[in-house]
Order: sequence, then structure tokens, then C-alpha cells
Amino acid sequence: MITVDDALDKILSHIHPLGFEKVFLLDSLGRVMAEDIFAKRNIPPLDNSAMDGYALKSEDVQKTSRNHPVCLEVIEDLPAGFISTKKLEKGKAIRIMTGAPIPKGADTVIPVEETKKEDGSVLIFKAAVLGENIRKSGEDVKKGDRVISKGDTLRPAEVGMLASVGRSFVSVYQRPLVAILCTGDELVDVDGDLDEVKIVSSNSYTLAAQVKDCGAIPLQLGIAKDRKEEIEEKLRQGTRADVLISSAGISVGDYDFVKEVMKRLGMEMVFWKVAMRPGQPLAFGTMGGKPMFGLPGNPVSSMVSFEQFVRPSLLKMMGRRQLFRPVIEAILKEQIGKKPGSRYFIRGSVSFEKDQYFVTITGEQGSGILKSMVRANGLIVIPEDQEIVRAGDKVKVQLLDRNF
Repeated sequence: MITVDDALDKILSHIHPLGFEKVFLLDSLGRVMAEDIFAKRNIPPLDNSAMDGYALKSEDVQKTSRNHPVCLEVIEDLPAGFISTKKLEKGKAIRIMTGAPIPKGADTVIPVEETKKEDGSVLIFKAAVLGENIRKSGEDVKKGDRVISKGDTLRPAEVGMLASVGRSFVSVYQRPLVAILCTGDELVDVDGDLDEVKIVSSNSYTLAAQVKDCGAIPLQLGIAKDRKEEIEEKLRQGTRADVLISSAGISVGDYDFVKEVMKRLGMEMVFWKVAMRPGQPLAFGTMGGKPMFGLPGNPVSSMVSFEQFVRPSLLKMMGRRQLFRPVIEAILKEQIGKKPGSRYFIRGSVSFEKDQYFVTITGEQGSGILKSMVRANGLIVIPEDQEIVRAGDKVKVQLLDRNF
């Protein structure tokens, strides 16, 4: 049995980013850039007006005030998207819309709120500052600037920037296809026939949701009964995927055949069992360079194991720089006791009160109690050598959800 840190190091040493693919701009949201993007022109391309108003020479309105307005002749109305062919002379003004290029001879824009329109002229009630309300060419981006770098994760702002520089298709890291198999004679699918001894295979869906949550593509292989031949047939179907995950069947019971079948298919076992709770019976290996994870069957054990090991692996395959959930310090509201030797991940509910974080346990912590995860927005991490954490102590919490 190895530590959580050693297990993570061994896993990530076998994980490598996938190749690249071209995707349409709107499909790039949440993806990781596989190329540097450079601007081919200034943004904005020309000096333009920051608001609706009047373009004029600042020297014409140096001493203007509300009580002593200046009257200027209006020689043109200039909407956005058009360039004026006129050159502004002293004593003249051009009515200008937001985004319209600044006419030749103008050096200032006075907001429309500081003016009063008259027949063929305008009264200016505000003294001008040279360059006021003018957005300069290249103010946002200059030609040749690198606006997005390889390895950046694309958020809405980056999508907008890509549109600004005229990129309708971009190169991004591929998303791994992740095959998911759940095993057990007691399992039925969500719409299957239930009796007193059957249970719904919730892991099929929590794991698929976790895969989707980190941006990868789930491939549900369904349920295999506790028979070697059936497990092997299902796992063979999943070998076309980039990653293979099984849930249950990796412990030491009489019907735990998954490790044996994985080895028969050619998996090179890297380790089995991790000093953690929940999630101790966990296997990891590779087959033809593809990672294979044997996760526990209990719902919470499966989810926690995925969070610690599978999620960072998938993120690395997709080119992400940040592989791990954020960790905060919070004040524990109740005492926690544990056995030494294993790292515990306790489901917790984090709150922010009086400028600091607090965390409380979400109820019973059994590895089969899925509602403890439903109520959790974080995992309280208790180190291997610690036996008691008292109320009022600070603990580290791995955030699962920042929306609290």
C-alpha cells in the first residue's frame, strides 16, 4: 500500500497530453489552446469615439462653462462604421456616434449630455481636455501582440478576443474519451427492474458526470456481472477509449475479478491500494500506454478516488496547467477522530462567516452514503499521522464547489 502523494506521482508520470484538433470558435470554450495567437492588426484599428457626442478641436472650448457655452457649426453626422471625408476646421464640430473613427482635425469628443443641439449648430457647455473620450488605435491590442498563449484555458473573454482577431477556428488539445464500466451482480441500470436485492448503478452516472465536469468525454460501457468472461468482453469494448475506468471488483473478495481481467488484457499494474479513506482499494496501470483505473465500488469511495487521481490525470491529458482543486484553510466546527496511517477525506460543508471560512461535517461518513457528497462542497483533508482534530482547529479543505 502506498501513500496518496506517491500514488499521484506515479499516476501523473504515466500521463501525457493528447494531440491537437481544430475546432469552431464557439466549441473552444473551456478547451486548452494548442497554439499561440498573434494580432494581425491594431484593435481598435483607428482612433474612435468612446461615446456619442461631438468631435471638435479642444482649443475651441477651452473656456466653456454651463453659464458661458460656445456655439459651433455642425458640418456632419458621423455614424459608427463610416470614415469622415471632411477635415474639421476651427469653430466647427461633427456629430459622432460611439465607435466611429475620429475625423481629421478633431482631438476631443464632448459627450452629448454636455451639449444642446440647435439648427445647424451645437452649444457646448463643458470645457474640453485634449484627447478626452477618444479611444486610441491599438489601445486594446497592438499588431503583433500575442493575445492568447498555448496552454491558456479558453473562457468567454478569450473567445471574444479570438473573434476580435478574426479566428473562427483554433487549435486546441483533444479531449480524452473515457470508458466507464461498473461491475456487480446486484447492479441494474437506472431504468432497470428493481427487487429487494438489486440497486441502481449510480456510479455509472456519477463517474460519467465527473468525467464531463472536467471536460472529457464519457463512454458508458454499462454493467458487467461478476463473471470474468462478461467483464473481459466489456473491458475489450472500452479499449478504444483513451482512458479506462472500472468501478468495483478490485478488492480481495471471491468475486473481485477486475484486476485479474485487466492483467489478462495486457495491463501493466503500477500499484494497488492507497493509504486513504475512503478509497483504499484502488488499482492503476497502463495498457499500451493508456491509463487504466480500478476504482472502489462504494459510491463515495469511487467519487473521492476520482477526484484525487482521475480528474488531475484527465486535466493533464487536455493540456491544463492547473490540475488540482483549490485548497483553503477553514475552522472546524466539530471534532474529528481517525486512525493513523491513512489520509482521510471527510465530506464537509464550507461557509464564509465574519471574513473567515468554517467547515462542518455533512453527516454520516460511510463510504456508501451518497447524500454526504450531495451535501458537501469540500473535502476536509486529515493527514496520515493525525488522529484527532478538535473543534476550533484549522484544517485544509479541498473545494469541490466555490459557489457558496
